[in-house]
Amino acid sequence: MADPEKLFKVNVVTPDGLIFSHHCSIVEMRAIDGQRSIMYNHLPILTPLAIGEIKVKRSRQMNNAVNHIAVSGGYFEFSNNVATIIADSAERSNNIDVSRAEAARKRAQNAMKEAKAAHDQRSLERAQVALRRAVNRISVYNSSK
Repeated sequence: MADPEKLFKVNVVTPDGLIFSHHCSIVEMRAIDGQRSIMYNHLPILTPLAIGEIKVKRSRQMNNAVNHIAVSGGYFEFSNNVATIIADSAERSNNIDVSRAEAARKRAQNAMKEAKAAHDQRSLERAQVALRRAVNRISVYNSSK
């Protein structure tokens, strides 16, 4: 008989509420200090997240499906075999409106040009963050296809 698969719970929470809650075998994410992978019985951890993709590998029973989630920063906490991601914004790949993300990318690129021309560092930094968020959403959408 095969060994039972060791799964843990993962929850993704935003100010709008719980957007994802399932059991999984591994979670991969980009923390501000680099890429991390968390598995069952990992030591407790609390780390800030960078703008990036969360990959949640589901169980063998779910055919090892991988859920892709775009997050715009936040925090990852793991203890007692429960992973909790608290993010300002998070979208599952199948909920991403790619045309809206493309429009946001173009707006951010235009805002960067205007900020550079006006020598407005603050506006430039805000536009750069908006661009990273839009590019991340597009990337997560494409990686799940």
